[in-house]
Amino acid sequence: VIGAYNISKAADMQLARNLAVEWGPDNIRVNCIAPGLIRTDFAKALTDDPVKAGMVENETPLRRIGEPDDIGGIAVLLASAAGKYITGQTIVADGGMMIR
Repeated sequence: VIGAYNISKAADMQLARNLAVEWGPDNIRVNCIAPGLIRTDFAKALTDDPVKAGMVENETPLRRIGEPDDIGGIAVLLASAAGKYITGQTIVADGGMMIR
């Protein structure tokens, strides 16, 4: 199941790149946000268990679990004038887990 999930995420990222090239001439930007563990209903099994949450926090370079606002800020950046020259990119917001 994890393999299929990871393949679907890779496909999303490549689709964003392809669409960015295709739609760029029309000034349409396409980007992805790739969140790590974020405190949501979907992640309650990990975030609501103090032992599991502690393990995740200890493994994460920023030593915390992400919050929805951590992702929302990226979306605001990409939708704003500050992000007007960003396209075809995947922004990873995982507290540094990818670099471990």
